[in-house]
Formats: sequence, structure tokens, C-alpha cells
Amino acid sequence: MKKVEAIIKPFKLDDVREALSQIGITGMTTTEVKGFGRQKGHTELYRGAEYVVDFLPKVKIEIVVRESEAERCIETIAQAARTGKIGDGKIFVTPVEKVVRIRTGEEDEAAI
Repeated sequence: MKKVEAIIKPFKLDDVREALSQIGITGMTTTEVKGFGRQKGHTELYRGAEYVVDFLPKVKIEIVVRESEAERCIETIAQAARTGKIGDGKIFVTPVEKVVRIRTGEEDEAAI
């Protein structure tokens, strides 16, 4: 099993969710996060004063999938989240050793 974590622009969340749903991936966890990469934030003007916004709002999506579904999941997220501009985000993939569904006690792929 693999855990796919994606950091994307907030307005792309619905597009990503719908694209994943179309390939049969329905379960995910999302978190509102803040961060920056190469963008390094930007400056904004508020009531005549300029200030630096260091951390930009992003959404983190976490999905655990069977190893056979991982590549398709990654490609789907990348396509749905892409705007072609700086700050589109990143996808991280890590192995998952064990999954347990608390309600039933099912384990591993049966618990996904």
C-alpha cells in the first residue's frame, strides 16, 4: 500500500476530488495548510501599507491506496491540480506498513 500526499492550490480541490472519484478513489483526508516553496510568498498592499505574505494557503490531501493504484492516483492528481503556474504544489508517496479499520478490525487492503 502507498500513502499519497499532495499539496495543492485550494481552488483546485474540487477538481482533484472529482477526478479521483472518476477513477474509483473516494476516500481522502484534507487539511488546510500554509507554506511556500519557490514562490517565497509575495507582498500585498493593505490600507496603504505593504506587507509580506510568507506562507500561502494550500490544501493537503492524504490518500492511502493499493500499490497497483498508486501511479494512476498520482497522475490523476497531477493533471487535475495543474495550472501551469508556479505554486501548483507537490505530490509525495510513501509506503504504508499497516492499515486498521477501527470499527470492524479489518486490516490492510481490506481496510482501505
